[in-house]
Amino acid sequence: MSSSQISEIEQDQLIEKLEIFKIHGRDKRGRKILRIIGKFFPARFLSLDVLKKYLEEKIFPRLGRKPFAVLYVHTGVQRSENFPGISALRAIYDAIPVNVRDNLQEVYFLHPGLQSRLFLATCGRFLFSGGLYGKLRYISRVDYLWEHVRRNEIEMPEFVYDHDDDLEYRPMMDYGQESDHARVFVGAAVDSSVSSFSMRCIS
Repeated sequence: MSSSQISEIEQDQLIEKLEIFKIHGRDKRGRKILRIIGKFFPARFLSLDVLKKYLEEKIFPRLGRKPFAVLYVHTGVQRSENFPGISALRAIYDAIPVNVRDNLQEVYFLHPGLQSRLFLATCGRFLFSGGLYGKLRYISRVDYLWEHVRRNEIEMPEFVYDHDDDLEYRPMMDYGQESDHARVFVGAAVDSSVSSFSMRCIS
């Protein structure tokens, strides 16, 4: 991630202002939810050190010592704008304190794209230790999310609902019947598109 254009203080303020990370609401099992809006993540302007420091000081302590879940909203994410890179993701994950990592029970992945699902299906187990891959639940529609999360406690940006509407009226944008569990999704043949996507992410 390149952050040469703004200072560390400005980066910290940007994370706060955009509310990329917000402890917000609970799921149906009563667990706190850390909501992450991928589209708001300004990957080109944030340094890895600033991001890790922000999480260590302002997010992890507020999660406490109880089980929690992550709601990751992938809607509208563009690799060139919002994706920090595989090495950065691994570094962030490795920096999470062991007690926080152990308390993470579920990752609700809303609006996963085909490429992200294929990449995680082929590489997720190798990138993330501690069983994180096995905690993924792919959620294709906001309505399906409410089966797991308390609807009246979670706020969503309008563009998330707009994307749901697009999926209803443009079915080719969707990728068929989805499983709740990442392990079930291996079906699409691993062809050259997967390997080229993997290489683009790693490079």
